[in-house]
Amino acid sequence: MQDLRLAVRALRATPIVTAVEVLSLALGIGANTAIFSLVNSLLIRELPVVEPARLVAVAGGPSISYRPPLSYATFDQIRRHGSAFDGALAYSAGKSLLTIGGDTRSADRLFVSGDFFTTLGVPALFGRTLAPTDDVPGGGPGGPTAVISYNLWQERMGGSAAVIGSSVTVERVPVTIVGITPPRFFGVEVGRTFDVALPVTTEPLILPSIPFDDDVPWLNVILRLKPGLSFDAAATALRGVQPQIRAGALPKTSAAADFLKEPFTIEPMSRGTSALRQRFARPLEVIFVVVTLVLLVACANIANVMLARGARRRHELSVRLALGASRWRLARQFLVESLVVAAAGTVLGLLFAAWASRALVARAATAASPAALDLSLDFRVLTFTVVSMVLAAVLFGVAPAVRATQVAPIDALKDRNSAGGRTSGGPGRAGNGVVVAQVALSLTLVVAAGLFLQTFQRLTQVSLGFDRDRTIVATVTASTVPAAERNVFYHRLVSAAAAVPGVAHAGGSLNPPLIGFLAGDFVISTPGMLPEPGAETISQSDLITPGWLAAYGTSIRAGRDIDDHDRVSTQPVILVNEAFVRRFFPERNPVGTTLDVTARLPPNGDFPLGPKMIVGVVQNAVYRSVRGPARPTLYFPMAQREGSILNSNFYIAVRPSTGPAASLTRAVASALTAVNRDLTITIRPLAAQVDEALAQDRLVAWLSGFFGALTLLLAGLGLYGVTSNAIASRRGEIGIRLALGAKPAGVVRLVLSRVLVLVGLGVVAGGSVCVVALPLVASLLYGLDPFDPWTLAGSAIVLVAVGALAGWLPAYHASRIDPAEVLRSS
Repeated sequence: MQDLRLAVRALRATPIVTAVEVLSLALGIGANTAIFSLVNSLLIRELPVVEPARLVAVAGGPSISYRPPLSYATFDQIRRHGSAFDGALAYSAGKSLLTIGGDTRSADRLFVSGDFFTTLGVPALFGRTLAPTDDVPGGGPGGPTAVISYNLWQERMGGSAAVIGSSVTVERVPVTIVGITPPRFFGVEVGRTFDVALPVTTEPLILPSIPFDDDVPWLNVILRLKPGLSFDAAATALRGVQPQIRAGALPKTSAAADFLKEPFTIEPMSRGTSALRQRFARPLEVIFVVVTLVLLVACANIANVMLARGARRRHELSVRLALGASRWRLARQFLVESLVVAAAGTVLGLLFAAWASRALVARAATAASPAALDLSLDFRVLTFTVVSMVLAAVLFGVAPAVRATQVAPIDALKDRNSAGGRTSGGPGRAGNGVVVAQVALSLTLVVAAGLFLQTFQRLTQVSLGFDRDRTIVATVTASTVPAAERNVFYHRLVSAAAAVPGVAHAGGSLNPPLIGFLAGDFVISTPGMLPEPGAETISQSDLITPGWLAAYGTSIRAGRDIDDHDRVSTQPVILVNEAFVRRFFPERNPVGTTLDVTARLPPNGDFPLGPKMIVGVVQNAVYRSVRGPARPTLYFPMAQREGSILNSNFYIAVRPSTGPAASLTRAVASALTAVNRDLTITIRPLAAQVDEALAQDRLVAWLSGFFGALTLLLAGLGLYGVTSNAIASRRGEIGIRLALGAKPAGVVRLVLSRVLVLVGLGVVAGGSVCVVALPLVASLLYGLDPFDPWTLAGSAIVLVAVGALAGWLPAYHASRIDPAEVLRSS
C-alpha cells in the first residue's frame, strides 16, 4: 500500500503529463479492446448452443460458386438415415410481414424443422420451443405455431409473459406463440438476428404464393455429431448412406440422373455461418494489427515520459538509496507507478471500447446488409484487456525501473549542483532507442493509412457500368402475388412506373447489381451438344425487362437491347457483356450466334434451358462488388421465362428525363401502390447502394487514417519530449556555448540534427518493417502495389516534417536561453 500511495503522489505531482499518459493508453487499449470485441464476436466466439463443436453443415457436393441448399425430401432422408449422428435440423432465413396488435412491420423470419431447437440444445426462456408435432402441414393440432426472439418480445410486446399462447399474424396467417428464446440466442447466422421462427412444413400456408414442394432446394441442413465421432468419420458415415438418401429423395425432374451424384461434404458449424464474416474478416484482422501497433507507439511514448520523470528524480532516488532503500525497492516503485497508469488507462479504455465497438458495427451495417453482433464482455475480451494492460505496463515500465536501479548517490549529488541547477541524465540511449522504434512503427502505420485511403479514393472513381447519380431503385416485395402470376404482374409494375410523368426510362430486374442476392451457375455449349462436366461456369446473370439497362444508364456496345417483342412465343434471346465476348469470342462479334445454355445447380444437376441467340453486347458493369473484376455475365429477358417466379422481391429502376431522380420517389411509389396496395415498397437512390457497397473499404480507410494521424501525434509528442529533456539536461552546456559566441541558429541546427538523426534511423528501421508487413494487406488494396514508391516516400517525408516540427519548438526555446542566467545559477 505504501508503494501505491507513493505512486499516486508522484503521478499527481505532474497532473498534465499523467493525464496525457492515461489518455494515450486509454485510446490504445480501448481501440484494441473494441476491435478484439468485434474479432471475438465475428471470428472466434462459438454459437450460444450446447456443444457447438459437434455441429456440421451438409452440402450436396463441392460448391461451384456457392453452397447450394437442399430439398426437404433430402433433409428428411438424411434425418431418417442419420443413425451415426445425434440429430439433424433444417432452416431457411428470410423476411415476412409481422403484425402485432395492428402494427405491421417487416421482420426477420426463420423456417425451421421441428427438431431445430432440440438439436441445437436451446431451451425456451418462457413457454416451449417448437417440436416435431408442430412441424406438420397446416401446423399442429391447434394450428400453426411460432417461437419469437427475446428482442422482439421486449421491443414490440413489452416483455409480458402473457404473450405465451397469444396470436400474431405472419403475412396473413394467424400463428400462436408457444415460446420465447433466451436473450443470447440469435440463430445460426452470426451478424443476423431473427424475430420469429416457424415450422418448415407451414411454409405453403404462410407463403401460399410460393409453395415449396418436397423437391425444391431451399433448406440449409446441420447435423450434430455423436460424442467422439471425428470430422472425417462423420463425412464417411454420411457418404456411406448417400445411395439410400438419393433413392428416397430422387426428384421427379429431367435432371434426376444428376441428382446427388457428387459425394456429400460437411463443414464445421461451431461458429455458425456469416455473410458479415466473409466481408469483414480480413479487414478486421488488418485493423487489429494496426491498433496493436498504435498501442506499442503509445507505450513507447509513455516509456520516454517515465524515463524523463526518472531522470528528474535522480536526486530523490539517490537519497532513498543512501538511506538504505534497496535497488529492488526503487525499481518496484516505478513498476507500481506503471501499473497505476495502466489500470487507469484500462478503465477508461473499457468505457471507450464499449462505445467504439458499437459505433463500428453501426458503420459496418447497411440497409441491404444489417449487422447485429453480441458485443458483451465475455471472458475472452476481459482476459485480452487485462493481458493488454499488464503487457503495456511492462513495456513502458521496465526501462524506467531498470534505470532507477542504476542510480549512484554520489553522481546524483554532483548532478544537483551542476550548471543551471538542473538534473542531468535525461532519457539517454534507452530513450533514443525507444524513439527510433516509435518512428519505425509510425512509418508502417502511416504507409498503411496512405495505401487504404488511396484504395478508397480509387474505388470511388471506378467505372461502374451505370450512372449512379441519375437513378432510383424501388425494391418491391409482392409476397401475396401467386408465383405463377408474378411475371405478368412485375411487367405491369414496370409499365406503371414508366407512365409516371417525368420518367425517361424504367425497367425491372430480379438480380440487380450490388443488392441482388440470387446465386446460380450456367454453362454454354454448341447447339445440340451436352456441356462438358468440367465446363467453365458463368456465375453472373440477371433476368431483366425492357428499359432496365437504359434506366441504369448501361449502354449497348453491339446489337440491340431486349424489347417488348421478346416473348415466350418468339425466338429465345440473351444479352452478354463485354467480358463474355473477350472470354468466349475474342476474335469476332458474337451477335447473331446461337448457344445452348444450361443451368448447373448442384446437387440437382444440369437443367437445359435450350438454344438462345445473342442479340446484344452490353457494357461491363459491377455485379456484387465494386472492386470485383469484370466477369462474363448473361442477361435473360424476364418475359421469356416460363413457369413460376419464386422470388417475391422485384427491383424497378427509374431514370428521370430531367431534374434529380429523387424528385420522382413519391410519384413512383404512388403508381406502384395503385397496382396493388399489398406491396411493400422501399425506394432508394442508386448512389446510396453504391456507397453502402463501399462500406468495408470506407471503414478500413477511416480507421487507418484516424490511427495513422494519432500515431503521427504520438510520434511528435515523443520526439518533443525527448528533445525537451535532452535540452534540459544540457542547459548549462548550451548557455556556455551562447556565452562563448555561438549563434542561436547554430543551437537550433545542433538540436535539429540530433532529432533528424533519430527520425532517419527510425525511417530506415520502419522501411524494414514495411517490407515484412505490407504484403499482408495486399488483398485489401485496389489498383495499388503494397510498395507504392509515392506512398512510401510521402509517408517518410511526413514523418520527417513532424520530427522537424517537434524538434524545432524546444530547439527554438533553447536558442533563447540567457547565458548570464545560466552562469549565475551554476
